[in-house]
Amino acid sequence: MGIVNQDDTNQPLLQVKPKSHEEKQYELSVALERELSRTDVPLTKRLGAAVGIELRLLVRLAAPAAAVYLVNYVMGVITQIVAGQLGNLELAGASLGNNGIQAFAYGVMWGMGSAVETLCGQAYGAKKFEMLGVYLQRSTILLTLTGILIMFVYIFSKPILIFLGQSPEIAAAAALFSYGLIPQLFAYCANFPIQKFLQAQSIVAPSAYISGATVFLHILLSWLAVYKFGLGLLGSALVLSFSWCIIVIGQFIYIMFSERTRETWRGFSVQAFHGLWDFFKLSAASAVMLCLETWYFQILVMLAGLLPDPEIALDSLSICVTVLGWVFMISVGFNAAASVRVGNELGAGHPKAAAFSTIIVTVISFIISVIVALVVLAFRHSISYMFTGGEVVANAVSDMCPLLAVTLLLNGIQPVLTGVAVGCGWQAFVAYVNVGSYYMVGIPIGAVFGFYFKLGAKGIWSGMIGGTLMQTLILIWVTYRTDWNKEVEIAQNRLKKWEDKTEPLLNE
Repeated sequence: MGIVNQDDTNQPLLQVKPKSHEEKQYELSVALERELSRTDVPLTKRLGAAVGIELRLLVRLAAPAAAVYLVNYVMGVITQIVAGQLGNLELAGASLGNNGIQAFAYGVMWGMGSAVETLCGQAYGAKKFEMLGVYLQRSTILLTLTGILIMFVYIFSKPILIFLGQSPEIAAAAALFSYGLIPQLFAYCANFPIQKFLQAQSIVAPSAYISGATVFLHILLSWLAVYKFGLGLLGSALVLSFSWCIIVIGQFIYIMFSERTRETWRGFSVQAFHGLWDFFKLSAASAVMLCLETWYFQILVMLAGLLPDPEIALDSLSICVTVLGWVFMISVGFNAAASVRVGNELGAGHPKAAAFSTIIVTVISFIISVIVALVVLAFRHSISYMFTGGEVVANAVSDMCPLLAVTLLLNGIQPVLTGVAVGCGWQAFVAYVNVGSYYMVGIPIGAVFGFYFKLGAKGIWSGMIGGTLMQTLILIWVTYRTDWNKEVEIAQNRLKKWEDKTEPLLNE
């Protein structure tokens, strides 16, 4: 036995400092790579242990992330449902404003924000914590400047929609709705960088709580604005903008005062203004990748407005797109999980863990999509009544549901692999894939089937499936052929380049 110093007998025992959030995450990451690299145990035992570790990392990330995106999307759907109760013209206007003009801005902001996702994810895995706050501020500055330019699309939405072939009545309703969404546009400028900043650290639950609380307020305010004060389309859009502003403010307050972000948020810094042009080039590549994907669905909705009897075609297609969007938000949660997990593991120098995470998150996402597709088919005859009354629209939606189910299955894989691409920094490559798949295959096929063969909305949707299928097969093949050791090396070189605190960050 050791000798006890009598002077210390009355002193309290040494307190062990609890492990920080960052330390726990890193230990799990190291444990996963270690299990996958072991050769002294059978393969099945290794895989069992690795799956257990990966699920611990995914559950605390994917489930809250899916909840955040789903709740945020549901607020737009609630607004659309409220507008739909005013009449078919109001539903068509809100659908076009929400799925057309607003989605244009959403695609740009979400896309530019994914640059933060790549850099923050890899920097966090490499323990370069102080850079995350700088990336957050730099991205917010760039998105705000971009938002000022996009605002003019909102202001001149009516003539733009008429130029694109929409009827003057629907274009006027969509424009009125879009005017009320201008504050939401600037909420996006801060929201997406904040979300990516938190997701890179696997801090997602607080955003889910804030969004979940806001949606109840949104329902109440929407009801008051439309049914009590008679503010119509403009009032419903303004309430949606207000709800998004609450979410942004709540998340920023959390970042400023939470112990979990103490290492990554160190206050405002002039460093955020350094290298803005070079940061913009990476953000632009990210925006092109995701915008081409987001706009693809919106272009198909716009095509529906050119069909005979455009009101029914637009209503049925927009309802199916909305249902697809609900499920897509779940897939986006897995997209975020895949991006964060792959980015973290590459930054930490763990190639086996990055590859394994890709497989697990893809399998789980696909299983969920199969279940949802079966549910959609089971309730195909009643889905439309959540949005608007009328048997004609209900029959049109029911007729579209088999194609919707096929799309849901593809969306169980494609968004996850896009997340892997973001985690690796493949945005430019995926942008080329999106151009070929969506704009050289999907839209032309949809236009031919919809107009030439007179298949209407079903023909347009068939083209969408063709483009999505092509993109999914390409991403599967590229991911399968990936050299993960090389990706680790690329990630390390990228971080060295972007860590410079005083000079422009890219020398390309």
